[in-house]
Amino acid sequence: MDNLVTANIRQRPIRSLVSIAGVALGVALVMLFTGLSSGMSNDLQRRSSNLRAEIMFTRKGSMEGLTGSPANLNTKYAEELRKVEGVESAIPVILYVSPGSRGFGFQQIEGVDWNDFAAMNHMTLSSGREPVANDEVVIDETKAQTDKLQVGAVLKLFGEKPYRVVGVYSPEAGSRVKMSLTAMQDALQAVDKCTYVLVKAKNSAEQEALAKRIDAALPGNKIQYTRDVFTSVEKKIPALKTFLRVLVGLSAVVSTLVIMLAMYTTITERTREIGILKALGASKWYIISEIEKEALLISFLGLIAGFVVSWGAGFLIHKAYGLIFEFGWSWMLVAAAIGLLGGLVGAIYPALRAANLDPVMALSYD
Repeated sequence: MDNLVTANIRQRPIRSLVSIAGVALGVALVMLFTGLSSGMSNDLQRRSSNLRAEIMFTRKGSMEGLTGSPANLNTKYAEELRKVEGVESAIPVILYVSPGSRGFGFQQIEGVDWNDFAAMNHMTLSSGREPVANDEVVIDETKAQTDKLQVGAVLKLFGEKPYRVVGVYSPEAGSRVKMSLTAMQDALQAVDKCTYVLVKAKNSAEQEALAKRIDAALPGNKIQYTRDVFTSVEKKIPALKTFLRVLVGLSAVVSTLVIMLAMYTTITERTREIGILKALGASKWYIISEIEKEALLISFLGLIAGFVVSWGAGFLIHKAYGLIFEFGWSWMLVAAAIGLLGGLVGAIYPALRAANLDPVMALSYD
């Protein structure tokens, strides 16, 4: 009889492809979800690390989550903050969260005094100028490249209201889309209001002492360090880690069941061939090893297919929706373990069943 490992795959291509696809599905799900989580988290941290302000001053109840950002703080607090000893600058900001420009996810928009904000965070315009009119915005270079936008392009924000891109800036910091503070206040009908005030200390090493002085001067408000506010997505959404663990577990179960079904079908279809092998003197270990080798080969092919699908899907989703995927080696190893170990474990029962077949009964099997 031809080699059980390769012959069974060649002779039954449809069943083999379905088995490979089942393993690939589990691997691709793990890679896509973990890659999206890492990409969003790293992108958020990368942009927030470019903010030079050490302290965020706001009202209690604001900035509680990714989308909690009401404009409920009077901008006059910025003037009071500048009077506190140790404060270099204080800039009011409105943060608004809206649905993604491509109909998927969400995007953040900031209303700021561009000149002050750019000076604080060492940002420059690579093209165009600062936003002045109420229908003008500036975007960072990443958004310009991802969405294929340039100076003069039109963005629809706050529903379907058109805004003209008048500048592209770098480096990326905070939200990717910015307009003037007055423009944002006008759009939200929040005159003299902001979401928070960014506070830059004269000496960043003394930010803890500065925070205490601010709290003493303006009690009853919320004072946070920017290093704590802009944490990773996994910390912003505590249940995300649990979700990823459940996803990994389900992927392992799917891969195991797919291989078990495929190998069980193999044993049923090749009962006579296995009987011939046993009649010729093949040991139980030889039968088991052949079944396990076939399962391992199917799992390996599924693993490769899963990686290819996840990378291809990540690229297409990024192009279509602008979502960022970053595939880490640690999760690749987890996905590999799921695919390969799931195949080996799933083939154990069919392999043992094949090894324990009675040669006489197997040869008479029709």
